[in-house]
Parts: sequence; C-alpha cells; structure tokens
Amino acid sequence: MDMKKSRILSIIVTTALLGLVLTACGKSQSSNKKHLNWMTNASIASLDPSKAVDTNTQQAVYNAFSGLVSPDGSNKVRLATAKSYHVSKDGKTYTFDLKHTKWSNGQELTAKDFEYGIKRSADPKTASQEAYYMANIENYTAISKSQLSPDQLGVKAIGKYKLQIKLIKPQPYFLNLLVLPVFYPQSESIVKKYGKSYGTTSSKMIYNGAFKITNWTGTNDSWTLTKNKEYYNADKTKLDSIKYTVIKDPQTALNEYQSGKLDQTTLVGKQQYSSYKNSKDFHLRKIYSVRYLSLSNKNEPAFRNVNIRKALSLIINRKELLNDVLGNGSTQARGIVPDTLASRNGKDFNDYASVSDAVNGNVEQAKKLWKKGLSEIGKKNLTISINSNNGDDAKPIVEFIQNQFSKLPGLKVNLTLLPNTVATARFLSGQYQVAVTGWSPSISDPISPLNIRYSTNSMNTAKWSNAEYDKLIDKSNDDDALNPAKRWNDLVDAQKVLLNDQGLIPLFQPAQAELIKSDIHNVRFYGNGPIWDFSETYVK
Repeated sequence: MDMKKSRILSIIVTTALLGLVLTACGKSQSSNKKHLNWMTNASIASLDPSKAVDTNTQQAVYNAFSGLVSPDGSNKVRLATAKSYHVSKDGKTYTFDLKHTKWSNGQELTAKDFEYGIKRSADPKTASQEAYYMANIENYTAISKSQLSPDQLGVKAIGKYKLQIKLIKPQPYFLNLLVLPVFYPQSESIVKKYGKSYGTTSSKMIYNGAFKITNWTGTNDSWTLTKNKEYYNADKTKLDSIKYTVIKDPQTALNEYQSGKLDQTTLVGKQQYSSYKNSKDFHLRKIYSVRYLSLSNKNEPAFRNVNIRKALSLIINRKELLNDVLGNGSTQARGIVPDTLASRNGKDFNDYASVSDAVNGNVEQAKKLWKKGLSEIGKKNLTISINSNNGDDAKPIVEFIQNQFSKLPGLKVNLTLLPNTVATARFLSGQYQVAVTGWSPSISDPISPLNIRYSTNSMNTAKWSNAEYDKLIDKSNDDDALNPAKRWNDLVDAQKVLLNDQGLIPLFQPAQAELIKSDIHNVRFYGNGPIWDFSETYVK
C-alpha cells in the first residue's frame, strides 16, 4: 500500500526536503496558459488537515492551506502566515506574530484559528494519526490519554494576531514540524457548521492557501486547485487552476500526455523509464522515502517470532526487485531512514546504522530461519495475506513479494488489492497481516522515520515493540536532545536495534520519473512529501 505522512507515503510533507525547481521541456497545450492538467495514481481521502496522512491528501492540503511557516526546499523553513516569531531564552516558548489574512470565504483569520486547529488535532476524539508530533507541547501527553481537556494544551492566542506555543523541553527541530497539516489553522465555526461531514467534500471546507480545492465530491477521481483570491500572496500566484485526475493505468496516462491532455505524467516501470529517460521532457526525482513491509504482530501471532520475520526479509531478492520490476532509478533501502536524509562527519546516517542481514537477501539462510521459526511456534505451514493498493504501479511490486515469499516451504501467500483510500484506512486501523507501505520523513532528521516504530506511536499499527528501542528514542528526545553527538549515536543504535529485530522489512528508496511540458516554470517539488508546490508556478 503506497501511502506516503506521513507520512505515510504517502505518509507526510515537509521541510527536510529535497527542493527542486523544475523547468520542463515540451509545451503545454493549455490555451490560456493559466491552467494545468496533472495526473496522480490515487484519490484523496479527506480535506480535514487533522486527518491528512497519505501523500495525495497531503499534496492537496499543502496547496490549499498556509501554516505558520512553510518549506523553503533547503532543510529550513520560511515564514508563511506568521510574519515573525520569537523563541524564549530557554527554548521552550515560541511566540508568533501573524499577518492580517483571510480565509477563502472572506472571513478574517486570527490566532484563534491556529489555536483551535492545533487543539482539535490534539484531541483524541479527532483521532488524528499525526497528533504525536505535538508530544513536546505542554500537556499533550495527558490530553492524548484523555486525562486533560484539549483546552489545556500549551497553545494559546494571546492577541488577535499573536500565538504562543509552550513546550515541555527545547526541541531544535520544532519549527520544522509546523509545516505539517496538524498545525494548520481551522475555523471553529466551519468545523461546527459541517460536523461529521467537515472536509468530506471540497465545498465543506474553507482554505487559506494559494489555492482552494473545488470539484471534489468525496468519491470522484478528480479535483481542481483553484486560485484563492483571498490568499495573502495572491499576486504571486500566476495559475488560475490545476486539475488533478486519477489515472491508474500508466499507459493511459502516457497517451494523454502525448496527446496534450496532460501537462505532466509519471513514468511507471522499466519499459517507460527506458523509453523516455533521454527525452528533454524527462525529470528524475529522488524521494526521501522508504518503501517497506509492515508485519502485524497483532493480527498474525507468527510474526512475533523474530526468526519468521528475518526469514521473510532474507528471502527477498532486492536487486531483482530494483532491476527487473521497478527499473526506474529507485535504490535499495538500507534502513527505515532514507539515504542522504542526514549525515555526520561526511558520512550518511546509514553508513553508521545499516545492518546488512536485515536489508539484503540470502535464500539459504532464509530457509534455515524459516524452518527454525516454524518449529519454535509449533507450526508446519502458514497462510498470510498481503495488503496493497490496486494501482498499476503497486501491483507488480506486491506480486513480486508474493513470488519471493512463496519460496519458503509451507508458506501460502494471498493478495488483497484495494482502492487506495480503503488500503490506507485499513493500514491506519491495523487491519492487515502484511502491508506494502512506506514513509516519507516530516523533517530532515532520523527521528521522523524512527518514530513510527516507537511502541506507543499511532503509526506503529504493526504493534512491534522493543524496550531497548523505546529507551534509545526516549534518550534522544530527553537526556541527549541538546547534545548532537550523543543524540546521533542514540538514533544510530535505535535503527540497529530495529533492523536486528526485523521490526519491519525495508525494500527500496523510490525515485519518480516524470515527463513535464517545457513551458511550465517554477514548479517546486519537495522530496519528503512528496509535494508539488504550485504557488509561484507559471506557463510561458
């Protein structure tokens, strides 16, 4: 299931991004030069910022909302709705002065909207999958356990245009977290007006970003980003609209690109990649993300056995997956932390923290551990099901995994291919045995992907748990938070524990090949989301 917010893969959005500004090479067929036609392979799930987790949802929400800060494409943030901010000497209080801006319906946007939106995301009743990013805000932990009211969260409007956020301890990357949708403003009056239907269609929502979302009914496979004339920086928004259409078949998408019906398309598979890699319209985008297999310890007792987990990882020939199935520039994952996300002393994080046996194949060793694991759990055979979305780009991957797993004696593997929104919902609720999924870090720090296997993290739907792992994550966030060298070592050791215990099965770090028309300029792509930013895009 390709979900990247996140984060899932689709998972997540952010500032730790590989910021690329693309100027493509063919010509848009757009008659007025102010409208683009974009494709994607899956629909959006909800426009509620508190519930924006998968990639396509975060892609839409990012272009339709403006947070306090936004990504700048170079691992930092730039001011957005905030015009300035101040951090206290002890690093625990952040005060933001806001620009005087409006919602898309002309309603005034104030600090109260940020206070309400953040507190709503923190409220357990909202069931936000990414509320854990608030863990360092005063009283969040007690609120998450329903021991305190969300009103007690350390976020407060201390003036009409002044917002204050109090932390329990300094957090060097806190500003980077504020680009996430759970920190976006929300209008209390609009939330209450629409109730349970809030965000379920584009008309049951208001926006404060460069674009409004229109023409999404909640079930259709297209939607439009329409210029928001109330946006504070609307004079820099040159496009009138970008129409997104879900096209699951890669050949159909390519045909529509070639006929001028699309201004962009994603190339899928070895054949398309090889055929167009020398085209002047071609762009290869590295994505800060890792695709992996999540094994549910909750739903399949056999996965509680470490030898079973290791055998399933070792049986996979990742070189064959990369070269014969993908063939698109993707690279082998060396852990849950993507390569080039973080480095120290000139060496990549994974040069310190990868464990070879956990990310490479060895059929002979896999069969030995499989036999041992089955003996330990008192079984001679096992039947499992792999969940994935049903997109044409996902199907070859999950079928390859099925084929690899079937090499283990006594293992029967079924496939459950689902629409993206259903696959995402099942993953988030833990309704799977094996899920093909992925994670895009929210910040350029190993803590972001490592957090998803912390025992109490809401994204740990596999329910894998390791006391040593939790202790190292806690140490990196507490005792060693302000000591870069010690914190780095904590995170290195944490990934080693995760891989040695095979708390998940890393597969590959994706690359995405695109064709984009040449007269489209200043399309910003942030590799962590992955997110397209159209706020200053123009056609010429």
